[in-house]
Amino acid sequence: MGKIRLMDEWLSNKIAAGEVVERPSSVVKELVENAIDAGSTSIEVFLEEAGLSSIQVIDNGSGMDEEDAELCFARHATSKISKEQDLFRIRTLGFRGEALASIAAVSKLRLVTSDGESGVELELEGGTIVSKKPGPLRKGTEITVSQLFYNTPARLKYLKTIQTELGHSIDLMNRLALAYPDIAFKLVHNGGVLLQTNGRGNVQHVLAAIYGMQNARKMIPFRGESKDYTIYGYATLPEITRASKNYISIFVNGRWVKHYVIQKTIVDAYHTFLPIERYPIVVLYIEGDPYLTDVNVHPAKLQIRLSKEEDLLPLIENTIRNAIREHMNVPLAQKKEKIVRPVNEQLNIWKQPTIDESKINDIVERLKGGSAVVNESPATENEAVTPTEFVEEWPEPKDVYDEQPVTNADPLTEFHEESTDSTHETSLQQIKEPFPDLEVVGQIHGTYIIAQMEDGFYLIDQHAAQERIKYEYFREKVGEVDPNERQTLLLPLTFHYTQDEALILKENKKALEEVGVFLEEFGPSSFVVREHPTWFPKGFEQEIIEELIEQVLKTKKADVKKLREEAAIMMSCKRSIKANYYLTKEQMETLIKDLRKAENPFTCPHGRPVMIHFSTYEIEKMFKRVM
Repeated sequence: MGKIRLMDEWLSNKIAAGEVVERPSSVVKELVENAIDAGSTSIEVFLEEAGLSSIQVIDNGSGMDEEDAELCFARHATSKISKEQDLFRIRTLGFRGEALASIAAVSKLRLVTSDGESGVELELEGGTIVSKKPGPLRKGTEITVSQLFYNTPARLKYLKTIQTELGHSIDLMNRLALAYPDIAFKLVHNGGVLLQTNGRGNVQHVLAAIYGMQNARKMIPFRGESKDYTIYGYATLPEITRASKNYISIFVNGRWVKHYVIQKTIVDAYHTFLPIERYPIVVLYIEGDPYLTDVNVHPAKLQIRLSKEEDLLPLIENTIRNAIREHMNVPLAQKKEKIVRPVNEQLNIWKQPTIDESKINDIVERLKGGSAVVNESPATENEAVTPTEFVEEWPEPKDVYDEQPVTNADPLTEFHEESTDSTHETSLQQIKEPFPDLEVVGQIHGTYIIAQMEDGFYLIDQHAAQERIKYEYFREKVGEVDPNERQTLLLPLTFHYTQDEALILKENKKALEEVGVFLEEFGPSSFVVREHPTWFPKGFEQEIIEELIEQVLKTKKADVKKLREEAAIMMSCKRSIKANYYLTKEQMETLIKDLRKAENPFTCPHGRPVMIHFSTYEIEKMFKRVM
């Protein structure tokens, strides 16, 4: 007798359920997506114990008649596709016909549905229909899933806490609400409403419901088109950041997807606008011919393949970056409003979220076990705030400054002479936002310049300011390496590497030469550098060359664009004014004059703010001159 035999349907459904139904949020996803495909304009989700006890989804969609109600629980039964060609033009969220069969196989399920002409109520246990009777004629569908994984105890063992499982469902519902703002969503857990949208089609209303009104108001719209794709959405200004990339939501033809390359492209659009390890909140919608997308590559359909990706990625990066530049401005110092005020009032200089929203953000993050999108809502009026909650997320400037300059030359005067180069001149008309006409008043601790104008005063980080100026200068220099602008070293620099590292460097010598690093082979795995561009920072030549070589060795392939960015950032940092370096008034005025010419004078290459504005109104309010 042969060893190979056919599985029975019950066993094959349970195996399929292992791929499709991982946790309660998987059930919510499949049922809500079916409701969306059915043309619903209102979808309500009710969870008990994060869905471990009960999951109920009610919609007002097209519903089903008695025949379809029974057939929908059969494997691979679907109304979405009928022939092979349909696989290449999928416009619905579901299409395989596996979800309901898989869910029913590992739970006790009750279905009440009607197409408006007839209604039916079914009860299933372990995928088998155990009860059937006429149902109400309310058009739409109501599905209740209880005792999930009751017949697969091994699956229950791998579920997390109720808070973590609930977090996954909150995250999912937030994404679906963003994807379909014209549908009214409601999420209720143990009788408490966690999310509710009005379904009026306004994405900003959904953003406010999820992230809070204050953050929603600071999200800027963007839109771009190419021959094959249309993209649009909302992105936060650099002053609103999160510690996780998971606040980036990507939707392709209405489907929420996880796409690492697109996510990275969005982060790249914020290059030099955000501090290290901080990320924006972005909602990106991508629309294109379904023929350009393959959604049948993942059991949960969370990952897709895109055709003509090489055209889409630059469109995303350039569109978002241009929108940010158009809306960039000087951050405004804001006083945090508190119901119970500590003795010492404090300024929120870099526009952090309000104290109450931060507390709720932390609570929901713990509830979700670190999941992505949170449901930020205003705190109650009686909630007290203690001084310990005023911990700034941004590092103090001294934490990122180096020691005093190596050379004795005046770094400000030295660079001002360099900046007179015609290639560095930038007309003031190119600045997207008006740069304030500042009058220098003085300096604090040899680190911050104080300047004033009629609407208040400004604190300017002198290191960050000159770092931005020099970054743009070196960025141009690195992009046009001139063989005639080289300086020969008295003593060549020698670098030793392993055989495999040497092979990588030999393959990428041309890319390194484009950023001013000229390697000469010196034995099987060693190199010497005999010359470098004249504009390399004096005293830092070896350090810069080593760091650029390390960038190539890390990626095993040289990206000239990234190498140029790294070189410009490194050199600008090395040769900028440090902390505790006292300037004359003339030097401070020269620095501000050069800053006015910068393409983006508001952040340094590392994304930190260059200047902070303290408005006259806020100052008078702090001193109780106005109420």
